[in-house]
Amino acid sequence: MRGRLIVLEGGEASGKSTQARLLATDLGAVLTHEPGGTPAGRRVREVVLDPAVGELSPRAEALLMAADRAEHVAEVIAPALARGDDVVSDRFTPSSLAYQGYGRGLDLGELRRLSSWASAGLEADLVILLEVPDNVARQRRGGRPDRMEAEDAAFHRRVADGYRRLAAAEPDRWVVVDGTGPIDAVAARLRAAVGALIT
Repeated sequence: MRGRLIVLEGGEASGKSTQARLLATDLGAVLTHEPGGTPAGRRVREVVLDPAVGELSPRAEALLMAADRAEHVAEVIAPALARGDDVVSDRFTPSSLAYQGYGRGLDLGELRRLSSWASAGLEADLVILLEVPDNVARQRRGGRPDRMEAEDAAFHRRVADGYRRLAAAEPDRWVVVDGTGPIDAVAARLRAAVGALIT
């Protein structure tokens, strides 16, 4: 029996990585992430997130993310699902739609086709959107911001709005979880949401 792909999404410092790790442990699932879930993907991640790279054209950025996703699916996600293992991924296709689509202004239809081709048509069984207010996200960020974190507030507002639109368009596949508060409280809300939608 094929495993299930559960994806955590959200803006910068929304707590995705922490909650993905906790959820994967709870489910006994394979934990992975984008970009950088494979050796080749780690090289892509360096380019996409390194502030020293400077500005990338939106199309180049989208193509790099698609290349990372193609390798990620081929090397990590698809084999795990075929074994019957569940997979929890910190980011997947919705990130491209939110960041390169709503954030950068690229055509959503083209991005969907590109991501579908890169992932061989694989889609998440469940997408969990962790939402936190802007001021909470700012407080959580520490150290030197990466290339995405350093974008202006207007960009991050467009990304957040994009995520809300994506979630509203597919209520049977998306669930929105409040990402504020202690880690264990967020984890409990997330587990309850997952339990209600995946049996």
